[in-house]
Amino acid sequence: MVKLSCKEAKRLDLVDYLATLGHHPQKINNYDYWYLSPLRTERTPSFKINRRQNNWFDHGIGQGGNLIDFGILYFNCSVSDLLHRLTLRGVPDFSFHQPTTFANEKKEDKIVLLTTRQLTSPALLDYIQKRRIHLEVARHFCEEVDFLLYGKKHTVIGFRNDAGGYELRSEHFKGSSSPKDVTFINNRMEQVSVFEGFFSFLSFVAASDRAVLPSNCLVLNSLSFFERSRTLMERHGEIQLFLDRDAAGTTNTQLALNWNSSLYVDRSIFYQGHKDFNDWLVSHHHTPKESYRKSKRL
Repeated sequence: MVKLSCKEAKRLDLVDYLATLGHHPQKINNYDYWYLSPLRTERTPSFKINRRQNNWFDHGIGQGGNLIDFGILYFNCSVSDLLHRLTLRGVPDFSFHQPTTFANEKKEDKIVLLTTRQLTSPALLDYIQKRRIHLEVARHFCEEVDFLLYGKKHTVIGFRNDAGGYELRSEHFKGSSSPKDVTFINNRMEQVSVFEGFFSFLSFVAASDRAVLPSNCLVLNSLSFFERSRTLMERHGEIQLFLDRDAAGTTNTQLALNWNSSLYVDRSIFYQGHKDFNDWLVSHHHTPKESYRKSKRL
């Protein structure tokens, strides 16, 4: 039996391959296939395959690549072991990815920002309400953003990062514009609260129900920025971690505690039993008064 080569393995269609492993897309937007991550536990799809480019990216861990990059993570094996697995399964079970070129494809497959304004869209306001975020909180920290993707216009909630890019969300879309970066909110405090995503941060603000935030806040916008943000975090006298309670979040929380357990504090215990801060907020259907009472534990 001739073992499949790396070149051949990279040409196997990723969507077909994930299907053989029992993973199927939760939603499809043009060439983008969104999955619940096969690499970790999550409730909101953040693992994307771009079928035209035949590559993947997991927004939760900030990693991506080709089929081989995925396979060695998924099976925790070497490249040689993965090629052996693929050879045993048999190439006829898969289809090969056929590269296709389109006119202006470099422009069409990138998010192109058009305009930003105050949040007014009824659909977005309804989504914010479903996530149990106060409208005044959302309007203070977020904007309504129009952008183009594959020549189609979209309107979503935008959360700006320190480099001028945006995290983009709606009930049916999750993505970001370039450049990707963290969002640091400096309230000139000695303490910093750290969040993976901006909905966890907005939930913290909503639950605090205070005119002034009780700390500086760092929204990572991707866990890939966690270690890179260590210097910024350690400028503070106390670092409160509100990371997700999934495998990636707890791994990074433990990493920080190993760095300095007297400086870093795991505050995710507050929403134990829930994936993240927003999941806790939504699950409990808190009124502002109830949220404030419970937030005294923070």
